[in-house]
Amino acid sequence: MSRSIRCCAALLLTLSLPLAAAPAPMHAQFLPPDDLSLRDADPEQQQLMQVTDYSVVLGAQRQSNQQPIPVTSQLSIRLKGKSLNKGATINQVLVYFDGESKSLKKPVYDDKSKTLTLYYPLAQYRVVMDLLRNDTVYCQFLSYANGHIWADLHTGSVRPR
Repeated sequence: MSRSIRCCAALLLTLSLPLAAAPAPMHAQFLPPDDLSLRDADPEQQQLMQVTDYSVVLGAQRQSNQQPIPVTSQLSIRLKGKSLNKGATINQVLVYFDGESKSLKKPVYDDKSKTLTLYYPLAQYRVVMDLLRNDTVYCQFLSYANGHIWADLHTGSVRPR
């Protein structure tokens, strides 16, 4: 095969490839299957953070001007870290644990404070603490034009011992 034919074949092959293949979200391998095609477009926003330190907060609140006097207690974890993807501004995650509600609030990212707020059932507290104590933990937040939101805490790939 002559050199000019090889060049033409290479050019045709190159032109047949998609022009601008959109990059998949970083850490896309940690997303669940998209059976409902909720993530069929690129995310409008992605925040990816590697957790570098954390603190556990167990608070109590009593509003003394109400009768009967309600007392509430809140368990949360504050995660701090560094952004990993281009354009990400996230620097902390607040994880709240709820043992009373039947449904959880949706994840919310606040650009102004650079804080992602996550809500998990109280039963997940031990799992989250085990992750933080034993592995490198990442937090990602993806939002899509159709209103779909995904947020998670995950480790990197770990080989069994």
